[in-house]
Amino acid sequence: MRLRMLSAIMFASLVLLASAALGEGTRTWEQSKFDELVKGTAHGVAIRSSGGLELAPAFKALYTSPSTYIWAIAADGSGDVFAAAGAPARVYEVTPEGQSSVIFEPQELQVQALLVDKTGALFAATAPDGKVYKIERHAPVSKKEAPPKKGTAPEAKPAESAWSSHVYFDPGTKYIWDLAQDSSGNLYVATGDHGEVYRVTPKGEHSLFFKSDEVHIRVLDIDPKGNVIAGSDGSGLVYRISPSGQAFVLYSAPKKEITALAIDSAGNIYAAGAGEKRPGSGPGSGSFSAAAITPTMASPGPGPTGMGMGMGNAPGGGSAVMGSFPAPGAGATGGSEIYRIAPDGSPTKVWSSREDLVYALGFDQRGRLLAGTGNRGHIFAIVGDDYFIDLLRAGASQITSFAKAPGGGLYVSTSNLGKLFLLGPSPETEGSYESDVFDAHMFSRWGRAEFRGVGNVELLTRSGNVDNPDRNWSPWTKVDLRKDGEAGVPAARFIQWKAVLRAGTPAPRLDSVLLNYLPKNVAPTIDDVSVQVGTRYQSLPKPMGGADQGSSGSNPSQGRFEPPVPSLHDRDSIGVKWTVHDDNEDQMVYSVYYRGDGESRWLLLKDNLTDKFYSFDASLLPDGGYTIKVLASDAPSHSPSEALSSEKESSRFEVDTTPPRIENLNAAVDGSQIRVSFGAVDSYSPIKRAEYSVDAGDWQFVEPLGQLSDSRSETYDFRVNVPSGEGKTKARVGAAAGNGADGDPVTPPGSRDHVVVIRVYDRFENMSSAKAITRAK
Repeated sequence: MRLRMLSAIMFASLVLLASAALGEGTRTWEQSKFDELVKGTAHGVAIRSSGGLELAPAFKALYTSPSTYIWAIAADGSGDVFAAAGAPARVYEVTPEGQSSVIFEPQELQVQALLVDKTGALFAATAPDGKVYKIERHAPVSKKEAPPKKGTAPEAKPAESAWSSHVYFDPGTKYIWDLAQDSSGNLYVATGDHGEVYRVTPKGEHSLFFKSDEVHIRVLDIDPKGNVIAGSDGSGLVYRISPSGQAFVLYSAPKKEITALAIDSAGNIYAAGAGEKRPGSGPGSGSFSAAAITPTMASPGPGPTGMGMGMGNAPGGGSAVMGSFPAPGAGATGGSEIYRIAPDGSPTKVWSSREDLVYALGFDQRGRLLAGTGNRGHIFAIVGDDYFIDLLRAGASQITSFAKAPGGGLYVSTSNLGKLFLLGPSPETEGSYESDVFDAHMFSRWGRAEFRGVGNVELLTRSGNVDNPDRNWSPWTKVDLRKDGEAGVPAARFIQWKAVLRAGTPAPRLDSVLLNYLPKNVAPTIDDVSVQVGTRYQSLPKPMGGADQGSSGSNPSQGRFEPPVPSLHDRDSIGVKWTVHDDNEDQMVYSVYYRGDGESRWLLLKDNLTDKFYSFDASLLPDGGYTIKVLASDAPSHSPSEALSSEKESSRFEVDTTPPRIENLNAAVDGSQIRVSFGAVDSYSPIKRAEYSVDAGDWQFVEPLGQLSDSRSETYDFRVNVPSGEGKTKARVGAAAGNGADGDPVTPPGSRDHVVVIRVYDRFENMSSAKAITRAK
């Protein structure tokens, strides 16, 4: 077992050390991968999952509503967009220019879903205990107010005179989650608490269209064949429901809740799933993941979850609290996934994220699938299987809905805060990206910047000696990529680069940026030197290339794990071990010296060591006190004039390899006892203990005269009973003289030989032994 553990340590060490590069000379910092670039700050720049930057689609704020949440949006043929909001519950009409008006204010707490039909009428679903309202324009809209000054949000103006509303359908359920309409004008209503879908005909006739064994039907869509596609919460099911109401489960997702649906022109169904499935969360469990959009804890109510959301002003100016109304996708853990269900029914996972929850799916003008997420407010373009582009980040926590805008763009709604944005069909004319701050961990000179990309891209750098660039760093300096590409910034510990992408032909693209730098050499630091007498350290296998010091020269901030050094107990050896750190992560070479007590000159024990330990035979040193000195040098990583070194001494230790002497050993029978006397002398250390054995019996501890063993010379004088079987005193009750009680003859004391063996130990466990024989009389 010990050999197996040792082999595992040696193998791990070989793998780790072989992956380490020498920390010498010029180093580099490169950023090209998605995980690296996503740490920076992008403005009008998108980040590809394969790495690199490109211009993002144009994205501008259109309207900031008084409501905290906008749950759904829908656009009419004229380009106006309608927003279903909560906290307070309203439906807003917003023009392409950003002017707004309130067209509907229900008594319920939320307007959860919204749909515009071919005639321009709106269907709005409210919750909780909500209804479906039909909202119609019945008079010409009053003249719009003059546009506000630049930089201010247009104020929503009530327009009750232009719109009328009435209850179109009351399903009598707790929640209404989504609405969809087919080409015949039939309205489908997805509800919660009983997992039902209702159908309402253009004549207003309603019926139960589909009842599932799930708790909630969360989302709806209509495929090209007129089938209703529904997603559930509970088991994460995607249903295909024919116009006759016949349902078929297309896919059971690994996630608990289907949060969004989208169907492309080819009939591919895209479904977003969120929430981890748990035992008991299946059909009829009554559980609901409802991932609250920035929820606040409300008092538990009768709803399906105790997670509620703090509301703003309720309609009418008062304040209200939405008790336990669940938000779509709220409380979900484990991130999100997006699945593509092909027309033949085969499913494929095309995207996943551990951090982002998908709230909305849609398509841009190029036919790319867009995913609106929270709770970081990102929009992703899903380009292919496991290939995506992080397009942008909105100034809100959640992207909740998409709707078509004039000119091929998309309207985008958000929650926290409730805003509307316009996503353009074309890229920004200019975008910028600032990298994260790179820490070289020491004062460094910055050299050339290497750029890989195409198009009109400008690169700038700045440096400083604090980790916050706003605290008196150098100004941004343009890097001339057509010449030498020098960074042109002062020597410092921290650096940052910035890229400015400008539209043109070819389209600008940045694939990677690499900065060369040279840290100022500092001497290594020896943290500790320890000496273990009686220990031998085992050498570890050397990696290919022979270097086992230092770490990656491209990123010294990543510490390298050093496996423990295997050791063995060996009383004839002395083990020296030291720990060293070098801010430059240079390759080290070590020398070990020793010096005895009272000596002034250090003597070389071993040089050119690359391990951080050394073992040697203790017999090489005469008995006495010593100190070890270790010298560490970074010479292998620098030219002779630049190499630096440091040294550190160990604590004093003692070496004693000479066993004590046993003198004047004498043993004689005295009556029924054996008297033993001897002296023990050691040339260097005190006598620690002594023990004896008579006739190969057990070893017995014996104390010196005076009992205290603390001197290099001790005297022993003691008596021990003659071993059993000789000199016994037997009861003679009813026995003949000269015989024992059992009739056996009694052996007189001293009638046979006895062997007395003595062992003496000094403080270093050096042992000597001697024996004495008492002759029979």
